[in-house]
Amino acid sequence: MPRNALYALTVLVLAVTAAVVSFMKGNWLGVVWILMAGVASNIAWYYLRKDRAERRAAAGQG
Repeated sequence: MPRNALYALTVLVLAVTAAVVSFMKGNWLGVVWILMAGVASNIAWYYLRKDRAERRAAAGQG
């Protein structure tokens, strides 16, 4: 798994955790954490798909 995808997944987990804690405390700042989790998931998905495409291209050339 690419390193950037791992970083993005870590940010995703932390953002979701922060959102849950914010909402449990009654703070609407959790909405910002949910948005950050969405961006982090898109970044992770991008790097995972990019890695998969590069591996397929390398296997096709070899």
